[in-house]
Amino acid sequence: MLKKQSAGLVLWGAILFVAWNVLLLLFFWSRSGPGRLPSDSALDDDPAGLTREVMRLAQDAEVELERQRRLLEQIKKHRVRWGRGRRVPTAVPPVPPRGPATSPPAVIPILVIACDRSTVRRCLDKLLHYRPSADRFPIIVSQDCGHEETAQVIASYGPAVTHIRQPDLSAIAVPPDHRKFQGYYRIARHYRWALGQVFHRFKFPAAVVVEDDLEVAPDFFEYFQATYPLLRADPSLWCVSAWNDNGKEQMVDSSRPELLYRTDFFPGLGWLLLAELWAELEPKWPKAFWDDWMRRPEQRQGRACLRPEISRTMTFGRKGVSHGQFFDQHLKFIKLNQHFVPFTQLDLSYLQREAYDRDFLARVYGAPLLQVEKVRTSERNDLGEVRVQYTGRDSFKAFAKALGVMDDLKSGVPRAGYRGIVSFLFRGRRVHLAPPQTWDGYDPSWN
Repeated sequence: MLKKQSAGLVLWGAILFVAWNVLLLLFFWSRSGPGRLPSDSALDDDPAGLTREVMRLAQDAEVELERQRRLLEQIKKHRVRWGRGRRVPTAVPPVPPRGPATSPPAVIPILVIACDRSTVRRCLDKLLHYRPSADRFPIIVSQDCGHEETAQVIASYGPAVTHIRQPDLSAIAVPPDHRKFQGYYRIARHYRWALGQVFHRFKFPAAVVVEDDLEVAPDFFEYFQATYPLLRADPSLWCVSAWNDNGKEQMVDSSRPELLYRTDFFPGLGWLLLAELWAELEPKWPKAFWDDWMRRPEQRQGRACLRPEISRTMTFGRKGVSHGQFFDQHLKFIKLNQHFVPFTQLDLSYLQREAYDRDFLARVYGAPLLQVEKVRTSERNDLGEVRVQYTGRDSFKAFAKALGVMDDLKSGVPRAGYRGIVSFLFRGRRVHLAPPQTWDGYDPSWN
């Protein structure tokens, strides 16, 4: 089709050229006055006039030929342009360059561990209120204990949540000296079953585990959506937690809700794990005290978690297996963040191990060393950020108590600690409770 159209264009050009020449010839023969050829008699009488007339005609012919040449050039140019515009492509045109491809956000279910607290409604109400997408954050409530009132509360949410029930409600045989810890055995059994459902039955790539007595912050989902890629990409991380063990209001910087840290301590209380980690843990899952088991070196394997400056969960559950003692002494004082932080729009690359270790350690060990008593009495406030150094388990516990931070250790790791360092605010000043710079690892006997 294209060849026919091109041939037609050439033909029309040729016809136009011939027509022009015919008109030109008629023009010459029909010229009047000085443009008409003189009669034979006139030429015979004036040979010089004949010469002048021939020269004039030759000049006119040159001008006309030049016009014809320009006309042919224009025809050729139009032919080329027209042919380019109508040329059928023989290959797929190149795709214009794009920016880096962005994969859609991962689907991260929220696994709510429930038992016999009908107050699970408070937990679910907040989750549903702040949830940005039901598709990206499905809520699965796994219920143990067979408590009917709690079951009815969960069922009242209809399709907004998926309600699953742990089928094995039988008593668990425990050692005689662990009879009072029967509840911890039930919890461990329930966790194993519920996580198995999430990763084996529903086949999700990750999950955020929340207990039924937790209330979440406005940016709870934003926090986990932003940190999920870090957890996926960094093999030195094994969880992301919403909890700061030293997150009491007077011990955190309320003006910096965007601050995040690495920690060697497994915090729990709203935490994200990958399916790959569950495949590692499930075969050796403990019969009881699963959270302390997670904090042992055999499970942690030198890996860290991420945690916030200000907690993204708070607990309202005084009733539980610990009978409220830990709640009254500590948990009820943890500050819940109320300011939405757009974490997905922030650069969180500073949390990658190499960059974090370099910058964090330089900051801590670049801070002036100050005795704990001078910190307590607010001396040398001109120094701003300071470091308090401990040299052993006993000095750590003494200094921690003096400064109001959690003083217990799990396999040698302090709560919220990273490389032995615990960072917090004391009377408005940033304090790093840190071991000597020559620190070479945790001592599991520090328990």
